[in-house]
Amino acid sequence: MGGNGEAWWQRFASTALIIGFFLFWEAACWLFHISDIVLPKPSQIFTTLYVRAPALWPHTVQTLYTTLFGFILGVLVGVALGVLVGSSKTAYNTAYPLLVGFSSIPKVAVVPIFVLWFGAGTVPAVLTSLVISIFPVVVNVATGLATTEPELEDVLKSLGATKSEVLWNVGLPRAMPYFFASLKVAVTLSFVGTVLSETVAANRGIGNVMMVASSNFDVPLVFAGLIILAILGVLLYLLFAALEWRLCGWAMRKTDLAAMG
Repeated sequence: MGGNGEAWWQRFASTALIIGFFLFWEAACWLFHISDIVLPKPSQIFTTLYVRAPALWPHTVQTLYTTLFGFILGVLVGVALGVLVGSSKTAYNTAYPLLVGFSSIPKVAVVPIFVLWFGAGTVPAVLTSLVISIFPVVVNVATGLATTEPELEDVLKSLGATKSEVLWNVGLPRAMPYFFASLKVAVTLSFVGTVLSETVAANRGIGNVMMVASSNFDVPLVFAGLIILAILGVLLYLLFAALEWRLCGWAMRKTDLAAMG
């Protein structure tokens, strides 16, 4: 009961903080007479969301579809590279510096290249979402594999297990908590990549809506787009957190399990 009570209190405190933030925002706009062009009131933003929901819905679906497609591809590539880098010292020494260098490149710089190669539209957005989500997955999967105890590997090998069997039965299960941690980071970054590409070279998506709205000085619509992106990001984060709890509950602390319960 104590754990459930604490969990409910944490949820209540989190909800109260969010509501208090928007109330403070609303009051500050009224009190200091802040112009709508500078900072619209939350009431205006949510009114815009409600009134323009039919028009915003197709763009929301487009951004979500593009993000998930790029994210899934990025996870597949990231897991493959993470397993390669984490299970081979030679691959780590040769490939890891290249991955770090590629990750250091601002993704806004690669969007024009994707546009030149594939034209404006969905493909550059998918690719940007893909490349921006790879690195967290690679790092975490490789780190998870590297934490496998050498003694345990030696015992399994002495029992006749092959290197692939050790990887499948010990290495990958040990890397699962790191993997899910990377998913929660990568999915939020994927939205960044998608919206970045949509603002540069797309005629659909929340990023395109925000760019058009900003050119028309429709600031409430710009903030409405931000709210939509925040909601989508939080929902996907919670989805992966729930999957992590279901599949990797053995690796979580008791306090974490109580909070999830």
